[in-house]
Amino acid sequence: MSVLAISNEPSAGPVPAGTWRVDASRSAVEFHVKHMMVATVRGRFTAFDGTLEADEDGALEARGTVQVASLDTHEPKRDEHLRASDFFDASRHPEITFVSTDITLLHAGGLVVTGELTIKGVTRSVVLTGTVQAVELDTGGNERVALELHGTLDRRDFGLTWNKALETGAALVADQVQIELAISAVRLDPDAALIGAQAGRQASSAASAPPRRRWASAWFG
Repeated sequence: MSVLAISNEPSAGPVPAGTWRVDASRSAVEFHVKHMMVATVRGRFTAFDGTLEADEDGALEARGTVQVASLDTHEPKRDEHLRASDFFDASRHPEITFVSTDITLLHAGGLVVTGELTIKGVTRSVVLTGTVQAVELDTGGNERVALELHGTLDRRDFGLTWNKALETGAALVADQVQIELAISAVRLDPDAALIGAQAGRQASSAASAPPRRRWASAWFG
């Protein structure tokens, strides 16, 4: 397991001030939708980037971009159809973008993120809820923040209207799509002296520190 050290930098919010860049290798952008009313199709995007801006007063701003061509539902024919004009039309609209318009901080690290989501050239306001899971130092001395967010959208709002009726009268693909984000972001240009001091304090107090919840080393190591 990685040896981690929590950040003790003063901050008015759960995320220390600075610019945080999403580490796609330790993050996930996933979705799932009902198929034929009984099965659940799960998919992900493997190419994406984003930033989180945290002010000294605790205010947060987020933005991100997803490459539609990186869509993966573990079925090549279905992925090809999803990238085609019936759905995302990736050749004409290669990116999905998100820009936050408001991030409300709740107790115990809770977040309500409202923002403008653009899919297939259509922009709609969406709301995601979640938590700031942890702020840690990884084994390379990088300060990381981990967040989990989730929400629901109606794909028809973004022009993803293709469907087929089953013999029962039900639709082949549900309209409601569940979104799940697990984000690990690295703070850019951290204060090396502060990190060194934090690491020293953590090492000296590790034996007496009470146990606390940690994320798996895959997120921070």
